[in-house]
This record gives sequence, C-alpha cells and structure tokens, in this order.
Amino acid sequence: MGGPAFDPRLIAALRRASRVTVLTGAGVSAESGIPTFRDAQTGLWAQFRAEDLATPEAFGRNPRLVWDWYAMRRAAVQQSAPNAGHLALVGLERIVKARGGAFTLITQNVDGLHAAAGSQDVLELHGNIRRVKCFDCGRIAQRWEPTEDPPPRCALCGGLLRPDVVWFGEVLPAGALRDAWVAAEECEVFLSIGTSGLVEPAASLPRLALRSGAVILTINLDVETRAAPPRFDIQAKAGELLPALVGAMGPA
Repeated sequence: MGGPAFDPRLIAALRRASRVTVLTGAGVSAESGIPTFRDAQTGLWAQFRAEDLATPEAFGRNPRLVWDWYAMRRAAVQQSAPNAGHLALVGLERIVKARGGAFTLITQNVDGLHAAAGSQDVLELHGNIRRVKCFDCGRIAQRWEPTEDPPPRCALCGGLLRPDVVWFGEVLPAGALRDAWVAAEECEVFLSIGTSGLVEPAASLPRLALRSGAVILTINLDVETRAAPPRFDIQAKAGELLPALVGAMGPA
C-alpha cells in the first residue's frame, strides 16, 4: 500500500515556501514513549498532582520532593530516543534551507529530543529538563554532583539547583518567545504538530501566522481531517505522517 495522499495545494505551498515555522507539543514526544506532563504520575508519585510539584512555591516548601520528581522524569527522558516525527522535521529543515529558505522550530516540549535528532537552533518555550539552574542566581549548571540530601547547590552562589523548566507562575524565556512571535508572523507555512492549541501563549502562534497570510497545517489526533485553504487539518500521528509529507515534497 502507498502512503497517504496529500492535498496538492498543501504540497505546492510547502515546495514554494521560503520561510517555514513549526510548533510541536506533547503529542510528538509521546511517540518516543515520554508520558505527557499530567500522565507522568505513577507509583510513588500517584499521590501528587503534577501541577502541585511544578511551582516555585512547591520548591520552596519541599525542594527535595520536587528535585526527586524531576530527577525521575529526567531519567525517563534520557532513556528515550527521537522518533520518526523528530527525524522527519530534520529532513524538512534541510529541504527548506537547501533552497535558501528560513526554518524555525518552536517546541513546548522540555525533553530535548528535537536537538538530539539533529534540529538546529530549537526555540524551547518551556525550557529543557536535561538542564538545571540555580534557584537563586539563575546560573545554568553544566554539571553537578549528587548529594545525600538533594538538591545539589550552585557552585557560584550556594543556592539550590532546580530544573531549567518553566513552572506555573513563571514567565517564558523572553528571547525565545520574541523569536517565536517573529517566526510565526513572517512565515509562509506554519505547521502545528501534536499540540492541543490550548496553552498560551504558544496557542496564539498559529493564529498570528494565519492573520499574517500563512498556510496552516495542523497534525493532531484530536482534529478532523479537512482542507479549507489556507488551513489544512490532518488527523494522524506525527511519526507516521511527517516522513510521508517530507517525502512528497521531493529531495533537498
């Protein structure tokens, strides 16, 4: 059997686009076996709500509890690998850049799998769970030593180390958010992949791109497949659809 049949208007838009922007969410990482944020509570952690462990206040009350929870999640991420969807986006980036275009990948995921797959200059709106930083001075710790009473402390100021992720009640990194707005406003094609479209401010990026004249492609299991240019919705898993989509565009 052949691959999926794509609307020729969508393929034509991708082939002629000189600026392509992609936004990814938890659905992409789920195909690598990484549970979504609120599905990560199993075993010992089932007694806690994820939201109650992901705030500065929670860290202030019980830093070891929060550190241990993120250490568990970090270990799971480090055992995972990029899937076919991640790799297809690397291929899409190469095609766009090979013809002199600009490609921007924005992600709400904190697992670092896009970079591990080979994507360049990823905009991480919610941080990266593989990194840690000081709770007090904000300095990124390139390495840290395990301690009997975690969390470890910052080598610079002695403050407690915490995951370099955006918690509830915190603002997104200003530079990454600014670059994401620009990429959405200036692109000719915008792909929204594996994201619910409910979490702001990322949810506004496709709407900004649409208002600016871009073609919008949504790939998600929660949408109904339809084509109403300039919008295209495809109900599918990213790891199954993206390789076929990139293949339909032709070689770099």
